[in-house]
Amino acid sequence: MILPVLRDAGFLADVATAAPLTASGERFCLWWLGQSGFLLQWAGRHALLDPYLSDSLTAKYAGSGRPHVRMTERVVAPEALAFAGLVTVSHGHTDHLDGETLRPLLAGNPHLRVVVPEAVRDLAAARLGCDAGRLDGLDDGADLEAAGFRITAIASAHETVERDERGRCRFLGYVLRFGRWTLYHAGDTVPYPGLAERLRSFRPDVAILPINGRGPERGVPGNLDGPEAAGLARAARAAVVIPCHYEMFAFNTVSPEAFRAEAERLGQPAAVLRAGQRWCAPGEVGSRWA
Repeated sequence: MILPVLRDAGFLADVATAAPLTASGERFCLWWLGQSGFLLQWAGRHALLDPYLSDSLTAKYAGSGRPHVRMTERVVAPEALAFAGLVTVSHGHTDHLDGETLRPLLAGNPHLRVVVPEAVRDLAAARLGCDAGRLDGLDDGADLEAAGFRITAIASAHETVERDERGRCRFLGYVLRFGRWTLYHAGDTVPYPGLAERLRSFRPDVAILPINGRGPERGVPGNLDGPEAAGLARAARAAVVIPCHYEMFAFNTVSPEAFRAEAERLGQPAAVLRAGQRWCAPGEVGSRWA
């Protein structure tokens, strides 16, 4: 079992320690929660991106032909993060839309804004045990303001840009703008024509991209592999790229070394985190922050 850099009380203490660093809005900090989950702190505000903080999938698939054996211990209990004002959910897969994570968050913070793809709003409401009108739905190209963040939805392709019967995207990434900063969280995606150009128009300071790849050996719908993630970040002119979607389940993981090597070859600044680790901007990489 992989141990997080920080967990539980130690993790929460680190979030509190970072608060004065980000209070002015001139800096922000991220913590990797494992899989595609991140905590963002900026100017006294907190956002959670695709948090998966339970063992619901391990329990669901126990004894099946596709066991979800957890590789990394949980960083923190979801109820301990009820101070967050925003949660974004990229799509309906349970490692991104987890009722056992989101229900405690909502119970601890009745004012929490929860942003989901409009195409999965009803599914999200069922998993959270709330009315669908309680959630904020977005589709490709739409945006909204929530909890001090401006959020724009960007279609993701997992394996294709999949739409429901009303033409709404089932898989989204989100661009978050806050103060002078811009962050892109892809959710699950593979490359598709026009994605890099759309992202480039936002000039992302950080791109958070999956690296677990695709193919029959993955056993699940695919994502960017490590070199593709580094290449997309470079094409999108992201100041820094952070990889995710590995080291959670034993059947669906990769080493980040191919990502790291390709980012170095391309001259693309990257930060490879361990679960529970803090990363702050501006940092030592990224010429736009000089």
